[in-house]
Amino acid sequence: MKSPVVKRSIVIAGHKTSVSLEDAFWKALKEIAAARHVTLSDLVSTIDSERRHGNLSSAIRLFVLDHFRSGGARPGATAHEGTMERQQTQPAVIRPS
Repeated sequence: MKSPVVKRSIVIAGHKTSVSLEDAFWKALKEIAAARHVTLSDLVSTIDSERRHGNLSSAIRLFVLDHFRSGGARPGATAHEGTMERQQTQPAVIRPS
């Protein structure tokens, strides 16, 4: 069975690197880049420069998740701006399992 993870090369800050993501994340990332009128490389560079820890693939997955959870980031928003705003305005709700 073929792996659902796709490894692609991308240029970030002038150097080539490879990123492994599931195809659905690649498609979503391309949609977000197109909606923001930026290249895929520029969007990934922004995500890379703003990540606090973890690897780039994980940072991209979290960015895509955050984008769609927030109903799509407003134009010009930074990669993690929506996350920070929600953390400041919405308290965590813990429900018993």
